[in-house]
Amino acid sequence: MTATGTARATAMQHRRAFILLGSVQATLIFTLAAIAIPLPHLAREFDLQRADLILLSAAYGLTFAGLLLFGGRYGGRRALTAGLALFAVASAAVPLAPHTAALLAARFAQGAGAALVAPAAMAVLRGLFPSPTAFGRAMATWGGLSVLGATAGNLLSGVISALLSWRWTFAVPLAVAITALALTRRLLPDTALNRDRPLDLTGALLATVGITLASYGLVVTDAHPWSSAHVLVPLLGGITLLAAFWCAEHRVHDPLLPPRFLLDRRRALALTVTALSACGTAMTFVVLSLHLQQARDWSQLQTSAAFVPFAVALIASGRATGPLIGRYGAGAVTTAGLGTGATGLALLAWTGLDAHTWYAYGLLPGLVLLSAGAAASFAGAAVLATAEVPQRQTGLAGGVLNTAMEFGPTALFAGLLTLGSDASSLAVAGAALAVAALLTHRTK
Repeated sequence: MTATGTARATAMQHRRAFILLGSVQATLIFTLAAIAIPLPHLAREFDLQRADLILLSAAYGLTFAGLLLFGGRYGGRRALTAGLALFAVASAAVPLAPHTAALLAARFAQGAGAALVAPAAMAVLRGLFPSPTAFGRAMATWGGLSVLGATAGNLLSGVISALLSWRWTFAVPLAVAITALALTRRLLPDTALNRDRPLDLTGALLATVGITLASYGLVVTDAHPWSSAHVLVPLLGGITLLAAFWCAEHRVHDPLLPPRFLLDRRRALALTVTALSACGTAMTFVVLSLHLQQARDWSQLQTSAAFVPFAVALIASGRATGPLIGRYGAGAVTTAGLGTGATGLALLAWTGLDAHTWYAYGLLPGLVLLSAGAAASFAGAAVLATAEVPQRQTGLAGGVLNTAMEFGPTALFAGLLTLGSDASSLAVAGAALAVAALLTHRTK
C-alpha cells in the first residue's frame, strides 16, 4: 500500500473510532435525560411525589459525578470496556425494576458504569489525535455531543413511551453499550494510560463520598428546608470531605487531582460554564416536560414534538461551532453561546410557563435560542478545559469535565428548583449564564 493509501486508511480508522466514542458519549447523556418526559407517568406508576421524582432524576448523575475523578485516574481501552460492561448490565436492569428502590439502584449502577466510560473514552480519543490542533478540533465536536445526547433523550423517550412504554427507552443505551463492547477491540487502540500509577485511595474515597454527599444534600432541598438535618448533614459533610480532599492532595506524591490542574483560570472558568450550561438545559427539559403535560395536558408524544425545534437549532449550531472556534477562538464562541443561552432562558421564564400563551410565541423563541447557545458554549468550554493538558492527564481532564457536566443537572438544578417557582429558577439560571458570559469575555 502506498503512503497515501496508508494515510487514508488511518484517517478512516480514526473517523470510525471517533464515531464509536462519540456515540458512547452522547448515549451517556441520553441516559441522564431519558426519564425527563416520562416523569409524570413514573409518578403515577410508582406513586411518587415531586421530591421523589427529583431524586429519581438525579440518581444517575449522583454516582456519575461522584465517581468520575476515580474513573479519570486510569484511561484507555481496558477501563472503557469495564465501564461499558457495567453500564450495559445496569441498563438492562432499569426496565425490569418492579418498584422504586430497584429503579433507583439500577440508575445508581448506570451512573457508576458511566463514570468509568466517560474519562476512558476521552483518553482513547487523545491517543487517536495526539496533535494539539487535531485534538482541539475533535473536542470542539465532542463538547456538542453532550447536549445532543440530552436532546435525543428527551425526544426519543417521549416517542418510545407514548408508543410502547418508558421501559423500552433503555433499550437504546443497552444496544449502544453492547455494540460498543463488540467493536471496541477492533476499532480502538489500546491506549493504556497510567496503568502502572499507584491509586490515591484516600483521595479517591474523599472525592467520591464528598461529591456524592454534597450533591445529595442539594437534591433533597426540594423535599426538606435548607435548615433541616436532611439537607445540612449531607451538604456540610460533603463540603468537609471535599476540603479534606483538597488538603490531602497537596501532600500526596501522585495525587488523584493535582491542585494546579484546577488553578488554571481558563480551565476553572470552562468547568463553571459547563456546569451552568448543563444545569440550564436540564432544568428546561424537566420543567417544560412537567409543565406541558400537567398544566397544558399535552401527551408525551406532543411534549416530545415540542422539543423538535430545539434539536434542529442544536444541530445547526453544532455544525457551525467548529469553524467558528477555529476562526474566532474558543473564548469568543463560549461567550456568544452563554449570552444566547441566557437570553433563551430569560424568554422561557418570562412567557414560556404561562399555560395560556401560544407555543410559537411563548416557548419556541426561548427554546431555539437556548439550544443554539448551549451547543456553542459546550463546544467552546470543552476546548478551553482540555487545552494544553498533557496526554497522561487526558483521562483526568475528561473526568473533571464530565463531573462539571453532571454536577449541573444533578445538584445545581435541584438547588435552583427550591427558589419558589419554576419561572424564578429559569430566570436565575439565565442570570448565571449572563454573568459567566461576562467573566469569559474578560478572560479571553
